[in-house]
Amino acid sequence: MPDFKLISRDAVPLAVEKAERYRLLNEPAQAESICLDVLAVDPENQRVLVLLILALTDQLQTGSTDCVQKAEALVPRLNGEYERSYYSGIIFERRGYARASQGGPGSEKVAYAWVRRAMDFFEQAEQLRAPGNDDALLRWNCCLRLCQRYQLRPEP
Repeated sequence: MPDFKLISRDAVPLAVEKAERYRLLNEPAQAESICLDVLAVDPENQRVLVLLILALTDQLQTGSTDCVQKAEALVPRLNGEYERSYYSGIIFERRGYARASQGGPGSEKVAYAWVRRAMDFFEQAEQLRAPGNDDALLRWNCCLRLCQRYQLRPEP
């Protein structure tokens, strides 16, 4: 099997735009591939690390099993404590949503545990947020609505 070809550092901005476009076109595997190519030449690119986390968690609805572990492995590479808390919350929220929407025996309890963990991360991020940045509150509220919509409850 041949080695991957490295893109040039000059190509990074256009590659990032393409990755974002593929995410918007609901082609997260394509976005993931481009992000990996960018990180091969710019491993500390924070925008691309976030984009890769989002592209990986976009794939949870299709049942991709290793996406959670890959996304979680990226979180320590994020520079700020806020970002680490916030994107950890995103991972668990999306994992919980995927489980709730797939249904099945026991899905409500498992999904609730993941969504509740996401809410804990969003509460941590809330304490660390910059003035005017209420993203963590918006996500926390989204998690609560997710629990209401799917009637997610803790195990008795």
